[in-house]
Amino acid sequence: MIRVLIVDDHEVVRQGLRFVLEQEDGIEVAGDCADGARALAVIPALRPDVMLLDMVMPGMDGLAVLRGLAGDGPAVIVLTSFLEDERVIEAVRLGALSYLSKTTAVDQVVEAVRAAAVGGSVLAAGTAALLVERVRQGRRSNPLDLLTPRELQVLVELTRGRSNAEICRSLGLGRETVKTHVSSVLSKLGLADRTQAAIFGLQQGLIPLDEALNP
Repeated sequence: MIRVLIVDDHEVVRQGLRFVLEQEDGIEVAGDCADGARALAVIPALRPDVMLLDMVMPGMDGLAVLRGLAGDGPAVIVLTSFLEDERVIEAVRLGALSYLSKTTAVDQVVEAVRAAAVGGSVLAAGTAALLVERVRQGRRSNPLDLLTPRELQVLVELTRGRSNAEICRSLGLGRETVKTHVSSVLSKLGLADRTQAAIFGLQQGLIPLDEALNP
């Protein structure tokens, strides 16, 4: 069961998200909060797996909540009315797995919740394009910073040329989880397929060249 915490200062939004999520098998709403400070306070007791987090709230905003988590706590999906460049980059840098507009279709929000529960990402098309552009322009010191630790492990395995089944055995993950991570890696890095991912991994020095040439 995926436990979800909804954090948004608009009651109508909280009620709408609660209604949608409670119709889904395998998902339950652990609670909802109207502000960031309250969210940080209730996380230890509610123990949510995923948090749907509004970016703009009075008092403690979404970025402040992400900083308060400091990499510890539920997987975070940012759900906001504002797709501002710097907010997107900073939210991802602070650990948000998905960044969706509040106009996103309901089924994509559900998809993002299920993906986040296993460490995967679902990004709005504009957000994905922005992240890719930032990487290509070199505005980040290292494009690998976009990846979660688990996604980086998967990229290393892709660089070794391993199939999904082999990655499952190597990392001790389920087939669907690996599939989700591979899709997330390709999306975040703007790569078309596994071959490009392997080349990118070699360019980043994730494995020695002689290891790639002698699998």
